[in-house]
Amino acid sequence: MSAPAWERIFRVGTADETHALAAVLGAGLRAGDLLILTGELGAGKTTFTQGLGEGLGVRAGIISPTFVLVRIHPNRPDGPRPGGPDLVHVDAYRLASAAEIDDIDLENTLDTAVTVVEWGRDRVEHLSESRLELELHRPAGGAGMATGNEGPGGVLDFDTGDADEPRTIIIRGFGPRWAEPPALPLIPPATPERNP
Repeated sequence: MSAPAWERIFRVGTADETHALAAVLGAGLRAGDLLILTGELGAGKTTFTQGLGEGLGVRAGIISPTFVLVRIHPNRPDGPRPGGPDLVHVDAYRLASAAEIDDIDLENTLDTAVTVVEWGRDRVEHLSESRLELELHRPAGGAGMATGNEGPGGVLDFDTGDADEPRTIIIRGFGPRWAEPPALPLIPPATPERNP
């Protein structure tokens, strides 16, 4: 695996800040861009993708494609980027290998859309020589714990009580398309915590 050309670390305090950061990034994306999102349950991957969709000017209503694997969100002709790329949103959580990724045939839309793959690390890097990898982290101890937000069937619903927990978002660029980082909002970069 090659090293990233650059890395940027951001701290966001709310879901709105996550959305806004992604919207600015989305406004600069173009057809053929591949983004790989990694983060535990409730880290904000879908919120981030919703922001990307806003920046791209695609139709509203982005939800996680967990059960259908792939959702295509078309560009709005009356939106901020008429004629811009569609958004292909993939959830690779239940896909065990690159071969299973190939079976959903992302190559057909890769050149004409922006492709966002949640849980895609070590599964989709072969699709493009250039990509953005994003890690979203919640505060320590938050992942997978019962929070009182359990929905039907015991499935955790992280969209209620903890939507405004702070998050750390790490963005890394790979390949010639991302030799330089995109212009992003002036959110102060995270600094490593130091022991006194």
